[in-house]
Amino acid sequence: MDCCVYSQQVRSLIRFFFLSLLLWKSLGICDLGCIGECVNLERLDLSGNNITNLASLASLRLLSVLNLSANRITNLEPLHNCENLQNLNVAGNYISSVENLHCLVSLRKLESFRLKDNTYNYTNPVCRNSSYRTVVLEMFPNIKVLDGERVVGRGSELYQLCKDIDDTIKAGSYKNGQLVEHPSCKPWVEDTYWEIKRSNNAIIEEAYKQFNDVLHECRLLNNRASHVISQTERSMSLKKQSKQYAI
Repeated sequence: MDCCVYSQQVRSLIRFFFLSLLLWKSLGICDLGCIGECVNLERLDLSGNNITNLASLASLRLLSVLNLSANRITNLEPLHNCENLQNLNVAGNYISSVENLHCLVSLRKLESFRLKDNTYNYTNPVCRNSSYRTVVLEMFPNIKVLDGERVVGRGSELYQLCKDIDDTIKAGSYKNGQLVEHPSCKPWVEDTYWEIKRSNNAIIEEAYKQFNDVLHECRLLNNRASHVISQTERSMSLKKQSKQYAI
């Protein structure tokens, strides 16, 4: 998108001072122009563009959700003024080191931070450091979700368990850099273990039948109610017409 055209579009939006949500994805934007004048913005999606300079975002103090994934960003310094930021996605940029993240330490409300997105194969050079997750979690103690994985609260134990299992499987699958072939493993249970017994099947069928009976009754009641409403509306319409004729 032409930067001048984009700037004109932003100016046309500024008159809507109550604007709180703005989606500008994959438009080839390279210059944020005067978007900083939209001071009431709370949610902003600028993913998939060619943005390098974030200076225009420094004035967006109400911003709580910001998606800057798949751009050309190397410096996050302007975001330290966005004190209400809770969710930040900068995956797929050029953040080279942990030092580039120190400017965000003052964001006490930041709970979700994404530097890497395996779904879209987005990453940052900083993610090549094997200890970057540990360092980031130490820098931002209030973070609950990092790179899409919950690190504290409900569900975090499951994430950690799955990660440990994956690491164990990978460690046991390779020896001296070669994939180890394992003999075919026996099933954990007998082949008939998962078959539904007749008694259980009969219970399920009976429950299904009762559910269908209740559903049928509900449909009948709905039809009766619709009929009564229709008759009532018709009678009310006739009364209104008779009053008009009387006048």
